[in-house]
Amino acid sequence: MIRSRQGDNLLTIPSRQSGIMKASESTNYYFQKAAKVLHMQGQLERILMLPKREVKVECIVELDNGEVATYRGFRVQHDASRGPMKGGLRFHPEVDFDEVNSLASLMTWKTAVVNIPYGGAKGGITCDPNKLSHQELQRITRAFVDEIHDIIGPQLDIPAPDMGTNAQTMAWIVDQYSKYHGWTPAVVTGKPLELGGSEGREAATGQGVFFAIEALMQDEKKNLSDLTFAIQGFGNVGSFVARFIHDAGGKVVAVSDAGGAIANRNGLDIPKLMLHTQASGTIVGFGGAEALQRDLLLAVDCDVLIPAALGGVLTGDNAKDIKAKYIIEAANAPTTPEADEYFLKEGKILLPDIFVNAGGVVVSYFEWVQNIQQFRWRLDRVNAELKAAMLDAYRELRSIAKSSNCCFRTAAFQLAISRVASAAALRGFETDSFCMLKT
Repeated sequence: MIRSRQGDNLLTIPSRQSGIMKASESTNYYFQKAAKVLHMQGQLERILMLPKREVKVECIVELDNGEVATYRGFRVQHDASRGPMKGGLRFHPEVDFDEVNSLASLMTWKTAVVNIPYGGAKGGITCDPNKLSHQELQRITRAFVDEIHDIIGPQLDIPAPDMGTNAQTMAWIVDQYSKYHGWTPAVVTGKPLELGGSEGREAATGQGVFFAIEALMQDEKKNLSDLTFAIQGFGNVGSFVARFIHDAGGKVVAVSDAGGAIANRNGLDIPKLMLHTQASGTIVGFGGAEALQRDLLLAVDCDVLIPAALGGVLTGDNAKDIKAKYIIEAANAPTTPEADEYFLKEGKILLPDIFVNAGGVVVSYFEWVQNIQQFRWRLDRVNAELKAAMLDAYRELRSIAKSSNCCFRTAAFQLAISRVASAAALRGFETDSFCMLKT
């Protein structure tokens, strides 16, 4: 075990000696660190950490070759104190209950940080979408909806795209759900525009990341044009962040994807790189850069590191190799507690995932509002409202971090926990702990 001091309280970081730390352990550690600052009672702490509902189903489908296959699906609904639950649906071979539980919890805190009226949920199906045909993916998606349609809905739980899913997946969900409940486009967000999707949704997470970077650097009195950036992950989020940084004059010197990494000290030509990836499906082979070993991306000499891929990539083992002063968590849970404590000790500035990548859920909220009202917003309104939401959240985090003398992550959890606890108390769940947090 590693012990970390927070005020007069000693916090225990779960040991990695028996293997990689579980995603839920990391999330709960960050939660408990903020809970101690808030002097939260153990009863309330347990109530807010535990999920409201965990669902596991078997999706039985016929494959294209006539064989019958079974895929395991999950939906975890963490908290509904502030409104219907919200969270992505991912298709990935390593989806499991622990990961989904962690991500559902993060969604509760994320929606509270940016102050939209949702709770947290998350779902997934254990499958490899790269090995399934279009029709097989459709059958799996519809089979999953058949099993969970009675626990999702516009006022209950609203899925969205995540890793391995996209707007087409959401279109299948809308269609299958509507067979049971009538035409209900608000059951999911991230849909195609033709079925009630929102302008700006595809770029929303990356756009929100960029707004977060802008706000921080303005506080730091630094110009984006004077900074160098490295981005781990060049998928939907990473590619849009790179484009926004490039357009603002920032220098993206290295990026990576599943196939490898590339670097150019003078800055990558991001528009050309995006065209290359659209044509080839990978950054590998891009002519305007040198090839780099993928794992070395995190240790690139740069001012700002943006992990925008999988979770758990910044660890106690590689934290000392990180040269960037600023770490912007565009991915979900990319930093383990051991790495987080090291960065804090070294004076690095880290913006946490539950703020940084909230742009996607903010614009998902806008899409849901448009569906409920049956009134479409224009792109300029979507982006203006997104920027306002991100800047409001940043100002609150900065204020809490200064007044509590804590890092941005602890400030974010403090803000989120206080909002969720207050909502629960106002709805009638009174304990001494809730009453204490309301004052």
